[in-house]
Amino acid sequence: MKNFSLLAFLLLFSSLMSAQDKEWTLEECVNYALENNISVKQAELDVEFSAIDKRDAIGNFIPSINGQATNSWNTGLTQNVTTGILQNQTVRNFSAGLSAGLTLFDGLRNFKELQRARISRLATEYSLDKMKDDIALFVADAYLQVLFNKQNLEVLKAQNEVTQEQIERTRDLVEAGVLPEGDLLEIRATMADEQQKMILAENQIQISLISLAQTLGIKDYQNFDIVERDYNILGSEILDNSVYDVIERAKEERSEIKIAEASKELAEKDVELAKGAYLPTLNAFFNYNTRATGQDQVVDIIPDPDNPTRQIGFVEGTNQAVLSPNTIPVLGSPLPFFDQLSRNDGFSYGVQLNIPVLNGFATRNQVKRNEIGVLRAEYRLEQAELDLEANVYQAFTDAKGAFKAYEAALVAVEAQEKAFEYATERYDVGLTNAFDFSQAKVRFENAQREVLRAKYDYIFKLKVVELYFGIPVRELKF
Repeated sequence: MKNFSLLAFLLLFSSLMSAQDKEWTLEECVNYALENNISVKQAELDVEFSAIDKRDAIGNFIPSINGQATNSWNTGLTQNVTTGILQNQTVRNFSAGLSAGLTLFDGLRNFKELQRARISRLATEYSLDKMKDDIALFVADAYLQVLFNKQNLEVLKAQNEVTQEQIERTRDLVEAGVLPEGDLLEIRATMADEQQKMILAENQIQISLISLAQTLGIKDYQNFDIVERDYNILGSEILDNSVYDVIERAKEERSEIKIAEASKELAEKDVELAKGAYLPTLNAFFNYNTRATGQDQVVDIIPDPDNPTRQIGFVEGTNQAVLSPNTIPVLGSPLPFFDQLSRNDGFSYGVQLNIPVLNGFATRNQVKRNEIGVLRAEYRLEQAELDLEANVYQAFTDAKGAFKAYEAALVAVEAQEKAFEYATERYDVGLTNAFDFSQAKVRFENAQREVLRAKYDYIFKLKVVELYFGIPVRELKF
């Protein structure tokens, strides 16, 4: 038993440690965000709501069936249903009915409602797709920012190691009388500056990780981390296409255009629905009703000894009741309940035609309103196409510019590396001072950071172009 408890504890501890040591990939971050983001969940609820609207539209083709039943008791002076004479009695009334209705023709509005519900469902699905694309792109941007900060820290650490080695060489040169002591102080100042930059870089990593975790909805900031890897630049061949090819592909793939097109179709269906009110409606109906009544019945009659002009009737369920000479006694028991229902039932059925004649121009005005809505939807579609063209053109231009900036940064870092190597050689033999050496080192460091910045800026902007080209973010490869 003790061995089992120890094993369970070790397994639990191991699972907790592995959960804490988990490093998230970009694909995992995107998938997690799409499953847990509140905006995405709200968009998914809109899709479910539109599905309910569609079922409502289908229900318009199904007959409506309703049943009703009433059971009541009346006590006091009431009319005898058999004799028509007022009597003090208790009467139970029961009635039941069943009604059914079916729309045979309503100006084809039921068909239009179903078509509109289907279009509305598609529109909400397009909105959900756009929301997912936006969230995924936002996550990718935050993820790349973390990678940049991590690699920036690695650059600073590598440069700091070089500075530490240079301090040792400078100390030897100072002791040998080759370099003045001021050069050693200059190198140590550079060392302190680099250590401060590393502290700031570590803080930037934590801030960017927290920002990414918040985007994903993860609250355990302390144990959240991503996979550290150097992403290569792949897929740049998409920029070999012309910007107009990307624009045409975006018009086919992007949800913005599909949403605007669906909105236009919805507006057109609203016009058709409004025009349907001009046409007659034809409805079929069927009703079934039945009833049953129960009241006190006189079962025995004897003369009243106190008043010869009256009689005494013994009523079922009571002691007696005084009957006047004009009272017609009801002898025997009432009919059984179900026998009354079968005797008193009845049917009614038929069709009802409604023809609109004049309704204060309400139908005409509604048609006009919806026609204006169509025009507005057409303008929104036109604007969406213009916005998409502008956005694609901007993204395409930015990606190409970012690639050129990245190539320029590679050339610059290569030149600065050679300049730093040359400065190092001259400094080691005392041909240059510590200030000039430090400046060469700073320029090399800045060039390395600029390569990282240009690289991840280009990767992100390239992914934006690929997204317009119809490639989901979760399928993007680095």
